[in-house]
Amino acid sequence: MITARDIMHSGAQCVNGDQSLMDAAMMMRDKGVGALPICGPDKRLMGIITERDIITRCIAEGRDPSAMKARDLGGHLHCVRADDDLGTVLKKMEQHQIRRMPVIDNDQLVGMITEKDLAMGHKMAKGVTDQQIIDFMDSMFVKH
Repeated sequence: MITARDIMHSGAQCVNGDQSLMDAAMMMRDKGVGALPICGPDKRLMGIITERDIITRCIAEGRDPSAMKARDLGGHLHCVRADDDLGTVLKKMEQHQIRRMPVIDNDQLVGMITEKDLAMGHKMAKGVTDQQIIDFMDSMFVKH
C-alpha cells in the first residue's frame, strides 16, 4: 500500500503564526514555493497560506503585509496523516480542490504533497498509476 509518507516531500518549513505576511512572502520567494504551512511554536499545524491569499486578502484590500500576521489568514485546514493511503490523499485533494496537502504525524507537520509530488511518484514508479494521475488532473482542471 502506498501511503502519504511514500510520496510527500519532507522537510516542509513553516511560517510561525506570529510572523508577518511580509516574512511569509520572503520565505516563499527564498524557497521557491507558492504556499507555506502556518505552525505554532509546537510545530502544530494551524493553517496554510498561499501567494494568492497574500495578494487577495491583504494587498488588494489595502492592508499592510508587514503588519498583518500569518495566523490572520489561516482558515479551515485540510490535511492527511502520514499513514493515509494514496487513494485517501487523492480523494481529499480532489474533493476540496487542494493542490498542496499538508501531511501530519502525531499532530505535527512532517511533509507536504503537491501536484509535482504526485507526478514524480508516477515517474519514479512509486505506485501512482496513469489512471490516478488522469483522474486527479481531470477533477482539478476540467470543468464539468
